[in-house]
Amino acid sequence: MPDSGYPWPIETSRLDNGLRVVVSEDRTAPAVAVNLWYDVGSRHEPAGQTGFAHLFEHLMFEGSVNVAKTEHMKLIQGSGGSLNATTNPDRTNYFETVPAEHLELALWLEADRMGGLVPALTQETLDNQRDVVKNERRQRYENVPYGDAWLRLLPLLYPPGHPYHHSTIGSMADLNAADLATFQAFHQTYYVPNNAVLTVVGDARATEVFALADKYFGALPARDDIPAAPDGRTVAATGQPAVETVSADVPAPRVYVAHRGHAFGTPGYDVLTVLATVLGSGRGSRLYQRLADGERIAQPDLVGAYGVDLAHAPAPLIATATARPGVSAERLAEGLATVVDELATVPVTAAELDRAKALLSTAWWRQMSTVDGRADTLGRYATQFGDPARAADRLPAWLSVTAEQIAETAAEVLGAADRVTLTYLPEETA
Repeated sequence: MPDSGYPWPIETSRLDNGLRVVVSEDRTAPAVAVNLWYDVGSRHEPAGQTGFAHLFEHLMFEGSVNVAKTEHMKLIQGSGGSLNATTNPDRTNYFETVPAEHLELALWLEADRMGGLVPALTQETLDNQRDVVKNERRQRYENVPYGDAWLRLLPLLYPPGHPYHHSTIGSMADLNAADLATFQAFHQTYYVPNNAVLTVVGDARATEVFALADKYFGALPARDDIPAAPDGRTVAATGQPAVETVSADVPAPRVYVAHRGHAFGTPGYDVLTVLATVLGSGRGSRLYQRLADGERIAQPDLVGAYGVDLAHAPAPLIATATARPGVSAERLAEGLATVVDELATVPVTAAELDRAKALLSTAWWRQMSTVDGRADTLGRYATQFGDPARAADRLPAWLSVTAEQIAETAAEVLGAADRVTLTYLPEETA
């Protein structure tokens, strides 16, 4: 298996209105993935407008000038395709995978909702989707055991005013308070061609894609005054651990330990990615071996560690464990912290390092094995780093990480003095 990270062609173009177009041709199967990244996420939301980017993830399926409500989905699925959208603090993306002969349909649909959503947006649609988001908050965060952990960790990791301080689901008060004109203005500010990257991967020639992109997106106007997100690249260390304990309807104590590390796309984050894999990926990880299999204080399927791929500030590294019956939260927290601390003092073995790199290689090539996975990856690197070809650097960067780098990085960013600890207690034992 090649280590280059992206052994397929990449061709790029930019329309006169600023839309960046990325194409990677692959004739293996008669399918194409269309992926549109907008450089807008919750980090861009001004005070009083939290949750807007996520709400537009819903609104963009509710009709535009030439496409009736829900018709976008019906047209793609009726053509044999699949589609979805996601929002995170850094960006929003919309994507579909269709048979190659329906590429033009997918591009027309994306262009119509980029340029034609605001004239079609009604108060009724807005109110309806606000209610959908409220239900999503209840179902995903409020009424699920441990479901609000991310909502609690973010303000513990990032101070007020930091662009990562609030989650993408946002404030229901902000969503309720804003009127139709405010939402229209938000869309007109950020959902414009010069704030987007269009990526097409699969059975299509670059010249064909560039021509179709110009045909459907070329007449959409650019916006010159897109406001930049607040600068969150520096987060001052407090020197004080942040601790929160929650009494909730949960089946067992659970502990999260979180640290601010390095931004996604930096060499430091590559080291942290390998570190997190050593620490908490699968049965061979340190957390599993120590807490689940060794001391038997953590439930085997509920122990792990992971980094969060955020590119515009020190990104979180999170380790978590859920207690076995009869194990206290205090004992679990102590065990979790001990294993994290030992990354700086107990050298990673060659076997641990080889295992972590094998797992990351498998995950990378699994992502690269589909046209939609490649389209999303190229869109990410074009949007966040200005060059889709930088995707080829990621796997080699992981494979070059050393045990010494892991120890140095652990000592640098995983110290107890600036640690966040979030603990859940069952209500009856709190």
